[in-house]
Amino acid sequence: MKRAEHGLTAWQLTTMALGSVIGGSFFLGSAVAIHATGPSVVIAFALGGVLSYFILQALSEMTVANPYSGSFRSFAAKAFGTGSGFVVGWVYWTGMVLAMSSEATAVSILLRNWIPNLSIWLLGSAVIVCVTLINLLGAKQLSRLESLLALIKVTAIVFFIVLALTLITGIFTNRPAIGLGVLTQEPFFAGGWKSLAGSMLIVMFTYAGFEVIGLAASEVDTPKKNFPKAIRYTVFGLVGLYIIANAVLLPLIPTAQISEAVSPFVAALNIHGFSWAGTAVTIVLITAILSTMLAAMFAVGRMMSSLAEDGLSPSWLKDKHGVPFRGILFSGLSMLFSLWFGMFLPSVYLFLISAGGFSILFCYIMIMASHIRFRSNRTATHAKIPYTSVFTLLALIAVILSMPFVEGQLTGLIAGGIILSVYSISYLAIRAYHRKERNVLWTVMKEQRLQPEFSEEFLEPKSEQKEEP
Repeated sequence: MKRAEHGLTAWQLTTMALGSVIGGSFFLGSAVAIHATGPSVVIAFALGGVLSYFILQALSEMTVANPYSGSFRSFAAKAFGTGSGFVVGWVYWTGMVLAMSSEATAVSILLRNWIPNLSIWLLGSAVIVCVTLINLLGAKQLSRLESLLALIKVTAIVFFIVLALTLITGIFTNRPAIGLGVLTQEPFFAGGWKSLAGSMLIVMFTYAGFEVIGLAASEVDTPKKNFPKAIRYTVFGLVGLYIIANAVLLPLIPTAQISEAVSPFVAALNIHGFSWAGTAVTIVLITAILSTMLAAMFAVGRMMSSLAEDGLSPSWLKDKHGVPFRGILFSGLSMLFSLWFGMFLPSVYLFLISAGGFSILFCYIMIMASHIRFRSNRTATHAKIPYTSVFTLLALIAVILSMPFVEGQLTGLIAGGIILSVYSISYLAIRAYHRKERNVLWTVMKEQRLQPEFSEEFLEPKSEQKEEP
């Protein structure tokens, strides 16, 4: 896919990342981590921010050196071979398709509060179709919409922080100051170190999605300048908002009263008499989910196009335009299929959708492993061993291994293992088939005394053939 004529700026790239990251997992899903961990959840969000920063730093270094279409999939292929690129690309694409079809279901349930006569599958299908069509407009147009949606989400978080601070300090209100509130009655490590470690899985989910900026690298104006700048804006903005929002939330409501059924921000404001909070946060939550879906479709469309370019997906998905129309349409149809499949077989769908988070963490592990290999092959002034990447790699592995100890996540680990196995076996089968075809071709050409011209590797990706600048 060719580079866009007018590339994205650092700010547009940042809003794309914020649009992908700040979604239902923060406004609603963070309740699980807060309930299990108590006030020490602030440490979990800080550590999650540190890991996210190290991941993005590694991704930035590799992207600036090689701004390929395909980003971390191409880096994995370059570091560990075609098979790794194949598995990483398809695992990421599958996990995101499943996760976003689930988000379509979630936003449909919220919309039914105002449109009760329409079924969930019809509303969900309409949402997926709209998200797909908007993505066909291209990165520039999408970034403008994402800027607006990201602004709404960030404004909502800032508004909650300001409102919470007025309750805590008593400023501009006729109420007495809450101060530390219920924090004085709760142990800092309410669930112990085990709960803190277990909550990291959920916390990393709230940060998940920032990798979309790597997939947009081929459409960025002057990547060496704008890509690192976008990473700084994204990480410091996210970590700051997440930590401050949770810090001011904790004095307002006992963590034992927080559940995943209600947004913790809604629950906290309701306790203090702000009954309108439920409707307001519902609107923001719908906006957040739609924004996340738009950014996710941007990512999976380009991932599929990148796979097609390297011969790792059907050739009819290959695009020659700046916008990967075929990759986006194929991903949208796949989301529709996942949504409908889930409606008919909800138990199977719930089992598969839990693999979405596993898929993201697996890709982050591969980013760090690729960066370690990337550094070991560099002759530049960088250290041969990137210790921050080694630390992050080990931490992410520990998070995945903790999945069986977190309620409801064992199915995600099992489903993730199944997806990994399916794509690994698929690659080996396709490779064996092409080797057989190559041997037949070799024999025919030898009999005709012709010189064979083909790679010894199966479907060698273009990214592996490029030299580092």
